[in-house]
Amino acid sequence: GRAVLRSSIREYLASQAMSGLGIPTTHALALVSAQDRVMRETLETAAVVARMAPSFIRFGSFEHWAARNAPPNLTALADYVIERFYPECLIPESGVADTPAQRYVRLLREIVRRTAKLMAQWQLVGFCHGVMNTDNMSILGLTLDYGPFGFMDAFDAKHICNHTDTQGRYAWHAQPAVALWNLYQLANSLHVIVPDADALRGALDTFEPTFLEAMQTKLSLKLGLGAWQPGDEVLIDDLWSLMQENGADFTLTFRQLAHAPGLSHADLARIVQDLGGTAGQDIAPFIDLFIDREAAAAWLERYRLRLQCDGALDKGARIDSMLSVNPLYVLRNYLAQRAIEEAQNGDFSEVDRLFEVLKDPFAYQAGRDAYAAQPPAWASKIEVSCSS
Repeated sequence: GRAVLRSSIREYLASQAMSGLGIPTTHALALVSAQDRVMRETLETAAVVARMAPSFIRFGSFEHWAARNAPPNLTALADYVIERFYPECLIPESGVADTPAQRYVRLLREIVRRTAKLMAQWQLVGFCHGVMNTDNMSILGLTLDYGPFGFMDAFDAKHICNHTDTQGRYAWHAQPAVALWNLYQLANSLHVIVPDADALRGALDTFEPTFLEAMQTKLSLKLGLGAWQPGDEVLIDDLWSLMQENGADFTLTFRQLAHAPGLSHADLARIVQDLGGTAGQDIAPFIDLFIDREAAAAWLERYRLRLQCDGALDKGARIDSMLSVNPLYVLRNYLAQRAIEEAQNGDFSEVDRLFEVLKDPFAYQAGRDAYAAQPPAWASKIEVSCSS
């Protein structure tokens, strides 16, 4: 069916943004606009997005046949997914009695693993999906269906990107739990062809440790730490709390931490370039993102002492590593909105420029400091819904 230009541009840019960040995603191949009018909240310009993925099979595809109590169809669907995308699930496990149903348990376990890792990746770039129902969950662990998504600006663990989600079901902090709930619905569907409920529960039980391990690994990289050490969870939890209390910018907090005062002896020109102009000669990177600068400085001193445990203080390798995993450019809502407004007036040049910026979100891009800046005040008033 016909979409609207507004939501189509957002999806076209979002899949590129996620791909640039290294997050598994479906892709937008092309965007075509037309002069037709489509009714959403108002009359809008029509458009079509051509989307690409190895498969668009979703958790809901299995629920469909389970709800109709159609075991042959469920078996055919599961076998197709295994043979086409998960052939390793055909290999029996050592020490486990193999039955025809065991391949579906192995399939569930692999989907759980991919989904848990995807959730960690979403969380650590401040991405909120907005509508995480089972029909928006890919069987391949891809980010699927960009509707009322958003990248957080000011950090808020309860951030809601979909203004129609009045209960906060899909808030940032809730996303991993919602993903697990969706996996339970997938397991319930597979139970129609897998009699062993305990085996399915065992596969689901791998979600939490996989998610936590992925979070720890990626947080260690984002903060430039070495191997995870006891007490790191307290240091990081206190950083989240500090960001929450001060409404610190999610993206820039991690980016500017690489060059925070007392941690870097790089020359000013290097710092300004690495931070994309978000910190200059009269600005202290990281600390000035917080209203309570003293609290930020106190946390920074604890962080500096933690770095000393790794011998990583002021090492160029640490800074380069942090900059390679903490993006400078993300698809902020106000950037998308600006591109949309120009496109609605017939000028797609900003869509093209933003698309190019998002291809390489980690490296400084000369002349594009505006794309790394904190959002203007009006950005907080942008609302997106299921019609995006």
